Amino acid sequence: MARKKKICNSGIGGQAVLEGVMMKNKDFYAVAVRKPDGEIDVETAEYHGVLHGSKLTKIPFIRGVFNFLDSLILGMRTLDHSASFYEDENAKETVFDKALGDKSEKTFSVLTVLISFALAIALFMILPYYLSTLLEKYVRNASLLAIFEGIIRLLIFLAYIVAITAMKDIKRLYQYHGAEHKCINCIEKGHNLNVHNVKRSSRFHRRCGTSFLLFVMVISIILFMFITVSNPVLKVVIRILLLPVIAGISYEIIKLAGRSNNIVIRILSAPGLMLQRLTTKEPDEEMIEVAIKSVEAVFDWKAFLRENFEYEEDEL
Repeated sequence: MARKKKICNSGIGGQAVLEGVMMKNKDFYAVAVRKPDGEIDVETAEYHGVLHGSKLTKIPFIRGVFNFLDSLILGMRTLDHSASFYEDENAKETVFDKALGDKSEKTFSVLTVLISFALAIALFMILPYYLSTLLEKYVRNASLLAIFEGIIRLLIFLAYIVAITAMKDIKRLYQYHGAEHKCINCIEKGHNLNVHNVKRSSRFHRRCGTSFLLFVMVISIILFMFITVSNPVLKVVIRILLLPVIAGISYEIIKLAGRSNNIVIRILSAPGLMLQRLTTKEPDEEMIEVAIKSVEAVFDWKAFLRENFEYEEDEL
């Protein structure tokens, strides 16, 4: 049966984890992990978000802030789950474990998020601002100085991505990232979800977190141009306070990119898709199998194809 060439947004998304893939569909998510013995473990659960049921999660430009927070929380939870299959069984119990007991793992995850967030603020917010102040004697225009600050921030971001790509474990993580994208692209373009079709699908996707972060970088340049205060400490504080605004705007652009295919969206999405050449790698067939298991645990792709691409039951 000939079908009209189109792309339908499935609404699902996910992330790569250690030797696996997490896929989320509405309030349900699944984590598929290739265990050391070669078997695939699939765990499914519900995650309702920090403000489940609140009207704030429906308001444009505000919902993106909570969506980003939920992504961080769920991301850490699923990474911890995947890492548990590869923990050293002979590892000794630490003083930290003894003091907190069963709460040690959850407490450690919270601390990890807080420390990571603090380091990200220092690396991508404070450091670029400080380096840009070194140019003040040469650049008198505040708006131009903000542009230079944004360029420095973008260069640090790119350098960070390139640096971690050289790590063996990160390369495998990027391969699973590619498998995640390929599965989503496969069904959103109307193909049966199997290893053969997934291998032929693109590893680049507009709704990727990499594209989101790039939009954050670019939008921050625009907003920071309007900060006119002269106090250095206040400048940094305002930059940090603007992060929710930047995240909210970036989320709406990413969401729009997943629904539209006009020329403006294609132009806006192009840099993020190019950056995904670094953050995704071609997966092998075993990685694709893991990603497919994760999709099928939370998403009825056959019903999706029947509804959006007019497939018959015997074609699936």
